[in-house]
Amino acid sequence: MKKQPTQSLANLTARRFFRNRLAVFGLGILLFMFLFSFLGGAVSPYSQDQVFYRDEQQVKELAGVTRNESYRFAAENSSAFTTVVQALFARYLGKQDSFTHENKTYEIRLEGQNLYGLYTQGKLVGIAFLDILSPSGSFGFTYAALKAYCNSRPDFLYDGKTYALDPQGSIYSEDEEVGFISRLIIRGAQGQTELPQWFRPAVTEAITQGNTTFQGPDGQQLSLFYNAAGRLWSVRQVSLTRVWDSYASPSQKHLLGTDKNGMDMLTRLMYGGRVSLVIGFLVVLISSFLGVIFGGIAGYFGSYIDNLIMRLVDIFYCVPSTPLLIILGAVMDGMRIDPKLRMVGLMLILGFLGWPGIARLVRGQILSLREQEFMTAAEALGLKTSRRIFRHLLPNVIPQLIVNCTMSLGSTILTEATLSFLGLGVKFPFASWGNIINDAANAHVLTSYWFVWIPAGVCLVMSVLGFNFLGDGLRDAFDPKMRR
Repeated sequence: MKKQPTQSLANLTARRFFRNRLAVFGLGILLFMFLFSFLGGAVSPYSQDQVFYRDEQQVKELAGVTRNESYRFAAENSSAFTTVVQALFARYLGKQDSFTHENKTYEIRLEGQNLYGLYTQGKLVGIAFLDILSPSGSFGFTYAALKAYCNSRPDFLYDGKTYALDPQGSIYSEDEEVGFISRLIIRGAQGQTELPQWFRPAVTEAITQGNTTFQGPDGQQLSLFYNAAGRLWSVRQVSLTRVWDSYASPSQKHLLGTDKNGMDMLTRLMYGGRVSLVIGFLVVLISSFLGVIFGGIAGYFGSYIDNLIMRLVDIFYCVPSTPLLIILGAVMDGMRIDPKLRMVGLMLILGFLGWPGIARLVRGQILSLREQEFMTAAEALGLKTSRRIFRHLLPNVIPQLIVNCTMSLGSTILTEATLSFLGLGVKFPFASWGNIINDAANAHVLTSYWFVWIPAGVCLVMSVLGFNFLGDGLRDAFDPKMRR
């Protein structure tokens, strides 16, 4: 018979709560969030730090190739082959056999196909050629090599040494390639001046045969692209490279796409909910534990003890919590604290900074309750002080404490999300809704990849709303006088 009033009061409180549609809606939101975060993470086929890859085609520019269409000139002695002589040589090339300049007669001789020599008094002073020797050597070597090549000779002699020359234009000395002759001008891309010895012959052969692809000595596949407008060939290496599947659009495999690290967004969202909700509850639990102890002692004993604890509360109220949290986050960054220890430290810091409000609430309630008749009776019965506080006073504070803690959960989750968004809270590879939204700090992600940050923002907003609706409902249920 003694339990009946308590049961009736509990039933009345429950009926008041469930008549509040917003409170029931908030409770439903929170149930969904808990199932989504804890059960969803358990059944997800992926882990929160599992990285997905894709094969991406990468094109590397190796060289540019053009065909030489104008004659080039070379001479051993620039004083004999002046600019004027060179200009006259170019002017009469292929048109007449000789010309006169400054009382000197110059003779133009065809030395081979597209190779001309300029003589005066029987002495060679310069040459004109279309085919180019790479790398360039001395005038004598260049002349000897070009003359052999333009006359299709298999070898030539220079400085007492015999050099072999194949039809493709490669020059060998003792089976070592020392040069290459071609009509093509091949320049390395991006300032690359040195090209492998095999490169020029392979490119020349591919262009001569009209191929669009050719292989290097190590089996690498190279492609030729021709720009007709610029009369330019581009040599490129096309390869498949495994890269993170970053910012992949939502698909059957990834319902909410992937983030910048190639991780499944839906899975990260589930695990992020776990972290955010657990941190919120543990922070409120720590704050409540400290607040109840200090508030209970201050309210019951009063006098100088109450004065001392309340001054301590005032000091904590004066502490700028946000700058302090930012400083502590930066310190942990500098010390490179392990992400797990960082989460524990974050919970302890937030909990330690949040107890003064709860202590003031508990103190105010106990100051009004300790003068009630039931406390006078408990004192008359000789009950211990601890029993009077924890058995008779604190249970009467619990309804108001539950309401306060419920409404504090939302603000705690927001605080954690803010710190994580700023990079000072939960660290990678652990996910939280705050550090997921951190990707939105990039303007390109903000405008182009909605699936990266909007779902986490929606979860955060709905959870905070759910806690606020639930807190309002509990307040009205425990204190019917506040209902309109």
